[in-house]
Amino acid sequence: MIITTTDSVEDKRITAYLGIVCGDAVMGTNIFRDMMASVRDIVGGRSGAYETVLRQAKEAALADMQAQAAQLGADAVVAVDLDYDTVAGDGKTMLIVSANGTAVKLG
Repeated sequence: MIITTTDSVEDKRITAYLGIVCGDAVMGTNIFRDMMASVRDIVGGRSGAYETVLRQAKEAALADMQAQAAQLGADAVVAVDLDYDTVAGDGKTMLIVSANGTAVKLG
């Protein structure tokens, strides 16, 4: 299945719009990742631990969105938008990724 952030697929014609599809992933970080991120915040540099969790959340959200599109019989999902957020409190951090797009049939 084609997944794209553009509103069309090159050299393909959209023959039907099947609806909006979405996928969400909420991933918890653990105390060790939070501690390492705190150190990175002080000394600078990238936080590989958070990047790994964020990448996993993005892949899970996209997979859920694609599965929803497949259930509708879609050939592609266009106009995909990824949104990122965090929820933190009580010493815990949750990373949230939402993927939204339009499921379409191609001709």
